[in-house]
Amino acid sequence: MGIAIPMDIQITFDAGDPRKLASFWAEALGYRIQPPPEGFDSWDAWADSQGIPPEQRSNWAALVDPDEGRPRIYFQRVPEAKTVKNRVHLDVNVGGPSGAPIEERRPLVQAEVKRLVGLGATEVRTAEENGEYWTLMTDPEGNEFCLQ
Repeated sequence: MGIAIPMDIQITFDAGDPRKLASFWAEALGYRIQPPPEGFDSWDAWADSQGIPPEQRSNWAALVDPDEGRPRIYFQRVPEAKTVKNRVHLDVNVGGPSGAPIEERRPLVQAEVKRLVGLGATEVRTAEENGEYWTLMTDPEGNEFCLQ
């Protein structure tokens, strides 16, 4: 039996526009844009201290959970557009506790679908199977995720 080593994880998204995608996910998940490191009043001040040219400062964005219980989410600019289905996706649980009746979960999921479409997401399809109810969606850059 090995020694348990505590670890944090970060979820990273490749993006065409990291700041725009970070804004969407901050609203979708109730996260906030990560503040600059201690001792800096802005990310530009931090970037100046690191010698990062102004034209490269929109190449990343990060989100943090205000309650500090969920992983950090990082967005990095990549030159290519998304071309294939994600191999990994987020399931965003908005329908109440596991095991709650579909009749209770359905309106909660549908309300969140409507809210996220208003923020730029796209509804792909809804499914109801084996006591589960979910909607497959894509974020503004086409990354798939499920609301359940």
